[in-house]
Amino acid sequence: MYQRKDAFHARAKAEGFRSRAAYKLIELARSQRLVRSGDAVLDLGAWPGSWLQVAADLVGPRGLVCGVDLRPIHDVGRDNVFTVVGDVGDASVIEAVSSRAERAFDVVLSDLAPPLSGIRARDEARADELLDHVLTWTDELLRPGGHLVIKLFMGAGFEERRRRLRERFASVRLTRPDATRKGSAEVYAMGRNHRPTGRS
Repeated sequence: MYQRKDAFHARAKAEGFRSRAAYKLIELARSQRLVRSGDAVLDLGAWPGSWLQVAADLVGPRGLVCGVDLRPIHDVGRDNVFTVVGDVGDASVIEAVSSRAERAFDVVLSDLAPPLSGIRARDEARADELLDHVLTWTDELLRPGGHLVIKLFMGAGFEERRRRLRERFASVRLTRPDATRKGSAEVYAMGRNHRPTGRS
């Protein structure tokens, strides 16, 4: 059974991050060089805010970070961060983010996970719907040539979801950060060089 107070959890608490997930983004950003100083970064499913903390430090004061979640996110203490409360499937939330950002995003991050019922067909449908929402955000707000980091889960439907990502990005690479819990089926797909003409 997963023990909450593992090494990454203890490290996050000691270093002021809101969750162990911070180290996933730190590793991805360092190894893949996806986030640069001055970038605009959009984080979907941002609660409790650890990825916002990391992204804000990576982009620096000239950059911009926006977090979206159904749950309000307590101020992360970074001047270059703003958050929007809302459902990622709601078009009005996309409009709200766009109007506040006033620029296209260089990177979209998604650590979203579908709620699981244990019923395979229902869970697969929810995973597909969630991917639909994330791709709508990239189509609307990610600049041409921008990048995506999205959490996916191995299993039925995985190859089809990866194919859909390849329609919109020049390359799609899979990785599993060290901070991922042992036994988890999650992996992260990194889509590089967004191609807006890939819209479906």
